[in-house]
Amino acid sequence: MTQTFIPGKDAALEDSIARFQQKLLDLGFHIEEASWLNPVPNVWSVHIRDKECALCFTNGKGATKKAALASALGEYFERLSTNYFFADFWLGETVANGPFVHYPNEKWFPLTENDDVPEGLLDARLRAFYDPENELTGSQLIDLQSGNEARGVCGLPFTRQSDNQTVYIPMNIIGNLYVSNGMSAGNTRNEARVQGLSEVFERYVKNRIIAESISLPEIPAEVMARYPAVMESIATLEAEGFPIFAYDGSLGGQYPVICVVLFNPANGTCFASFGAHPDFGVALERTVTELLQGRGLKDLDVFTPPTFDDEEVAEHTNLETHFIDSSGLISWDLFKQDADYPFADWSFSGTTEEEFATLMAIFAAEDKEVYIADYEHLGVYACRIIVPGMSDIYPAEDLWLANNNMGSHLREILLSLPGSAWNKEDYLNLIEQLDEEGFDDFTRVRELLGLATGADNGWYTLRVGELKAMLALAGGDLEQALIWTEWTMEFNSSIFSPTRANYYRCLQTLLLLSQEDSRQPLQYLNAFIKMYGAEAVEAASAALSGEAAFYGLPTVDHDLQTFPAHQSLLKAYDKLQRAKAAYWLK
Repeated sequence: MTQTFIPGKDAALEDSIARFQQKLLDLGFHIEEASWLNPVPNVWSVHIRDKECALCFTNGKGATKKAALASALGEYFERLSTNYFFADFWLGETVANGPFVHYPNEKWFPLTENDDVPEGLLDARLRAFYDPENELTGSQLIDLQSGNEARGVCGLPFTRQSDNQTVYIPMNIIGNLYVSNGMSAGNTRNEARVQGLSEVFERYVKNRIIAESISLPEIPAEVMARYPAVMESIATLEAEGFPIFAYDGSLGGQYPVICVVLFNPANGTCFASFGAHPDFGVALERTVTELLQGRGLKDLDVFTPPTFDDEEVAEHTNLETHFIDSSGLISWDLFKQDADYPFADWSFSGTTEEEFATLMAIFAAEDKEVYIADYEHLGVYACRIIVPGMSDIYPAEDLWLANNNMGSHLREILLSLPGSAWNKEDYLNLIEQLDEEGFDDFTRVRELLGLATGADNGWYTLRVGELKAMLALAGGDLEQALIWTEWTMEFNSSIFSPTRANYYRCLQTLLLLSQEDSRQPLQYLNAFIKMYGAEAVEAASAALSGEAAFYGLPTVDHDLQTFPAHQSLLKAYDKLQRAKAAYWLK
C-alpha cells in the first residue's frame, strides 16, 4: 500500500484513515461519507456523519482526497473524545444520576448554602479572570448536560502547563465560553497538541486583525512560488472571477498565522479565511482549503461587503459571526497598500515535539497560562486546550447573560404544556415569567431546553415569541395573542412548513375577526374553509377558544421518547460512556 506522509502529521494518511475507521467500528459507530467537494485543484472537503445519529457529523479539508478524509475522521475523534457532539443537549435523568456524567475522573462540588462558587474549583488566576467582581454563584455553573443541582457543579480536570498541577474547571464554563476552540485529535500527543494550540492562535489573531482593522502585508510572489499546489488552487479561483489576496497574518513574525481573502465582484462581497500551523506551507494550505471547506464555487455569494465602519467590525457579535461561519464584516483597512506590519518569512517548524515547545514558549512570553485535558479513552489521542484571555470565543459575562443552563428550570414546565389544563391566569403568568427572566423572543425553545427534537414537529421551529402567542391563546388574552401571532409570522414563517404557515395565516384572520364586535364569525366560515382548508380553520378555532392552543406540539413523555432524534443522540452517548468506563477501569 502507498504511504503518503504530509507535513505536520506523525503517521501516513493511509494508516491514520484505516486506524480511525477501525476504531470507530470497534466503538459501534457506523460512519458514512455523505458528500465530497473538489471545486478547484488541490482543495478537497468531505462531510461525514453517523448513519444512526445525524447530529454527529464533521467536515474535513485537505489538498488531497485522503488528507480531507483523515482530517474529517480526526475531527470526529476530537468531538467524540471531548463530548462536543453532546455539548448543547440535556442527557436525561439516567445519565445525570449515573456513576459519572462526562468522564469517570470528573469531580462534583456540592452547592453551598450561600451559593458561592464551591472551594476547589478553578485556581486564583481563573477566578480573577472569570469573576473579577466575585459575583458568580455556584448555581450558575450547573452543567446543561446533567442539570443536576442536587449533585452540584461538575469540574473537569485540566493540567496547568506551567507547573503540571491539576485544576478543576466547571463544565459549564468550558461549554459556554470555549465551545469547540482548542480541541484536537491526532496520531500522537504532540501532533494533536500542536494542532490545538495552532487553532487557538488562529482564532485569537483573526479576532485581533478583524477587530483592530489591521492592514496586513501581502505574501511576496517569490514566497508563494514555493507552493505550486496552492498557486494552482488560487489561479483557478481567479480564473473563475474571484480575486484572491494572500497575507502574512503573523503580525511581524510573532504568530504562525496566514490570512487569505476572496473577493466576489459579482455582488461586492468578501470572505477572509485564516489558518495556523508552525510550518508556513501547512498554514497556507490550510487557509486556502478552509476557504472552500464545504463550499462549491456557487456558494461564494453569501458573504458581506467590506466596510469603513470599524466600530461595527469590532463588535463582539461580529467576531462571533466570524467564528460560526466567517460571514461577518471585514474592514476595508485590511487591504490598505501600506501594511501595519512588515512581511515576515516565518517558520516555527520542527518535530511535533519541538513545535509544541515553540508554541508554548509564545504563550509563556505573553504571560498566558495554558490548561490541557488529555483524552485517550477511545484509543486515539485527543485534547482540549484552554488559554484564558486568548481562546475564549464568548466573554465571561455570558455566564450571566447567555448561560446555556438558563432554561433548564423550565424544561419540565414547558414540555408539559401540550395537553395541559391550567387556570387561564397561570398561562399568562408564564409569559410574565419569561419576560422577567429576560429570555430573548428569538431564542429557539429546543435550544433553551437542550433538546434534539427532530425537524418533523412544531418544537423544532418554536421560538420564545411563538410560545408567548400560544400561552396568550391558552390564557384567553386574544389581544396579546394577536401581537405574538403577527410577530411569529414576521420572524418565523420563512422556516415554517407550508401547513404551519397556512395555520398561522388562518389564526391571524380569526384573531382579527375576534376584535370585530359587529361581525358574525359564522358568516365567514365558508370563505375561510375555501381559503385555508377545513383542517386549519378547525385547528385555529380550537386555539382561539383556548381548547388546543399548542398547535403542532406533540405531548412529551418523561424520557423524551417523543423525539427519536434525541433518543439516537442518547444511544450514541451511551456507546461513549461504555468506552470511558472500560478505559478508566483499567
